[in-house]
Amino acid sequence: METALQTDYILEMKNITKVFPGVKALDDVNFKVRRGEIHCLVGENGAGKSTLMKVLSGVWPYGSYDGDIILNGQVQKYQGIHDSEKAGIAIIYQELALIPELSVYENIYLGHEIRKGRFIDWNETIKMSKEMLKKVRLNINPETKIKELGVGKQQLIEIAKAFSKEVSLIILDEPTAALNDDDSANLLELLLELKKEGVTSIMISHKLKEVIYIADTVTVLRDGKTICSLSKEKGEISEPVLIRNMVGRAIDDIFPKRLEKNLGETLLEVRNLSAVDPKNGKKVLKNVSIHAKKGEVVGIAGLIGAGRTELASCIFGNPKGFKMEGDIFVDGEKHTFHHPKDAIKKGIAYVTEDRKKEGLILLQDIKNNISLANLKGISSSGIVNDNEEITVGESYRKSLGIKTPSVEQLTRNLSGGNQQKVSLGKWLNTKPKVLILDEPTRGIDVGAKFEIYTIINSLVKEGMSIIMISSELPEILGMSDRVYVVAEGKITGELTVEDATQDKIMELATV
Repeated sequence: METALQTDYILEMKNITKVFPGVKALDDVNFKVRRGEIHCLVGENGAGKSTLMKVLSGVWPYGSYDGDIILNGQVQKYQGIHDSEKAGIAIIYQELALIPELSVYENIYLGHEIRKGRFIDWNETIKMSKEMLKKVRLNINPETKIKELGVGKQQLIEIAKAFSKEVSLIILDEPTAALNDDDSANLLELLLELKKEGVTSIMISHKLKEVIYIADTVTVLRDGKTICSLSKEKGEISEPVLIRNMVGRAIDDIFPKRLEKNLGETLLEVRNLSAVDPKNGKKVLKNVSIHAKKGEVVGIAGLIGAGRTELASCIFGNPKGFKMEGDIFVDGEKHTFHHPKDAIKKGIAYVTEDRKKEGLILLQDIKNNISLANLKGISSSGIVNDNEEITVGESYRKSLGIKTPSVEQLTRNLSGGNQQKVSLGKWLNTKPKVLILDEPTRGIDVGAKFEIYTIINSLVKEGMSIIMISSELPEILGMSDRVYVVAEGKITGELTVEDATQDKIMELATV
């Protein structure tokens, strides 16, 4: 006899098909979620995960797709997100929707305020906010402004906000993408606690170790189709199985090996670099010295806030305006960079960690973004040669494997992995000697990661020097030749990849 857990589905999505102009985003998808389980939805970027959740939450209303949504045994016909919220569904996106200047309690009840007659009952709002915060195990004053809190606490407030709407099904889209290890672990443990209380969760994630740890069931989408649903109870969930189903082939080693390592002369050297943030007087870098050789991948490891991105910014012309001391050498020559354009002229490029806000102009097309950092290369007398811009864009589309029918496609319409390739193309178009990659695979799937790693290997084989900042220690260990560890603005260790381990790095990162 089947148990209630096996037969009691809170949600069924049957034969869901969603078509955009020229693209079938979802193709006859079937998706079933048991009551009280944690169900993970995985797949490569562009597989249809977020589109499926937008159908479920009413962003794409009834009539704009084919198929049925069945919640608690009833067919749903949501005309908007308010309808799905009334039915008990809450969705939390990767980009948090909190208002920084408002307090915690104002954010929790924004849009569904507690009223006494015509007026908002602030006392009851604060009281109930404390209850919601207690539910997500967050011990803070509800009168605190959102801008004073870290991303991890803000994520928990989003969940508290969802519970204030009396949800029975919570959807989390890449909830740990911007969190450090401690905050990620805390969030996963909270979801497990909520499961014990009967809360049903759907989590989209690219972090397969988290998926394996937390999921009762995993559904894999590929190219808009349901590939399989795997059960933890039946022992079906493992990293090789997930990867094979996500990408359609086995990837035996996610970090492709370089068969030859021909290290050359030192291309970049930083000596005794210190930096102070003028906004708060904080010393963000303290006598940092590093070097990178031709044909070498240098990993920069450390906790979030340790000074890794600040180091990259200082090398790349100091766009944040830090007060700097120290020396930077490129090809043995000392240089002072007053602006990123000075660094670019000397062969330094920087792929920022936030491709959407700082790396790309999403409302422009692919060719515009790729040419942006080197407009002189396609201009004559200050006028851009449109045909040359298309030629350059096509060149990088092919060499980087950007999946798009045209370089005139808007960049915002690409998957995360393909956006990252456009960002890479933009800086490779400047013909750099030294390429700084800040969190190069954040928020992209395992197949796209493998492609980015393959590109990195091909670049260093051609003689480029790459400095790679990453919060993912397996990535640091899998791709680097040497590793520098940063803690509180200082270099606390330098390790060869042969000597480096996750334990050694974490020990140095927490000095």
